[in-house]
Amino acid sequence: MGFDKDKNDDRNIKALVWLSGGHFVNDIYTGLLNPIMPFIAAKLAFSMAFATVIMSIAQIFSNLLQPLFGFFADRFHKRFFIFWGLLMSSMFISFAPGSPNIYFLIFFIIFGSLGSSFFHPQALGVVTHFAGNTAAKALGVFLSMGTLGYAFGPIFSAYVAQYWGFEKMPVLAIFGISWALLMFAMLPKFSIITACTRVATFKQTVGDILANNELRILIIISMLKTLINNSCAILLPFLWKSMGCSPFYIGVALFLFIFAGGIGSLISRNAEQILGTRNIFYFSMISTLPLMILFIMTYKTMPILSIAVFALMGMFTMMAFPVTMYLAQNVLPEYKSVISGFINGFSWGIVAIFMTLIGFSAQNFGITKVLLIVAIIPAACSPLVRLLNVSKEPV
Repeated sequence: MGFDKDKNDDRNIKALVWLSGGHFVNDIYTGLLNPIMPFIAAKLAFSMAFATVIMSIAQIFSNLLQPLFGFFADRFHKRFFIFWGLLMSSMFISFAPGSPNIYFLIFFIIFGSLGSSFFHPQALGVVTHFAGNTAAKALGVFLSMGTLGYAFGPIFSAYVAQYWGFEKMPVLAIFGISWALLMFAMLPKFSIITACTRVATFKQTVGDILANNELRILIIISMLKTLINNSCAILLPFLWKSMGCSPFYIGVALFLFIFAGGIGSLISRNAEQILGTRNIFYFSMISTLPLMILFIMTYKTMPILSIAVFALMGMFTMMAFPVTMYLAQNVLPEYKSVISGFINGFSWGIVAIFMTLIGFSAQNFGITKVLLIVAIIPAACSPLVRLLNVSKEPV
């Protein structure tokens, strides 16, 4: 695999630091639009349902294509996808909020989302190569850094939108461009990674992955996690705006939700050692339902308590994600980047397609009613965990 612990320790640590930092920076832009989308919708005069369509487009282009880019990343071991992905995310997404019309908005969102789709599969695949025997821990750190970046995105965008105005949003691109250029200079080249000995077409690769029952279950579990995250991140800002909340209030609420998710990813390994592999899945999938019920009961009368419950929901939902990624990559290790694209991208993309229906349902029947139904689905599907080929002990 090219990993030499004695000779390359410093190099590997350096690579993991820059990759994890790059994940943090890239996902800032992934989370940039969620808290301010209700205000963009008001400015450009489109409905919540259509805003959900736009956010679904973003998710489709940033996630659904990840397995394809992961396929190329597994065969062309260059840093092209990581650097250009970060540059595209930072530049295009930063220009989206100030768009003069809906056509420019969709254009910027599509190309910014493609940047995220470039970045993730190769970065995830490369992390496990540089980490060697510490891959599970390194993935936890890498994924939690992305989640933390995704958490800070709403804070940055909401602050700039409320106090500087949408026309100042492009200044946020400076951070991503600077990190991409520094990472280009500092990240070790991938010559230490040898190519997969089995040459397969993309169709064969996808067929191998989808034919594997273990991977199918892990992909479904990832989709269920994503369903909760996306539904909350897209719909709740509209709920809070209808209550008269400011962009910055909404940004802080989303920050706490996603930041707690990053903490959940970070402590995932320790929680797994305490609860066991199967139980960490059960806990993550079932706990969302009572927390959603409590949130719905308190968001009007006890807003502080409801935000705390909302944050716990983010933490518990994300707690099983690093375990999911680690198990999936080790089922067919020759397809690490492609599998990363399925777990971290394709799952989000498929959920994004259904988010359009969820958005229209929320507009017609109410946001809280739809969120309650969404929370029931992972709990109802938790028996799938029994079909995973893992013991109750940590992997």
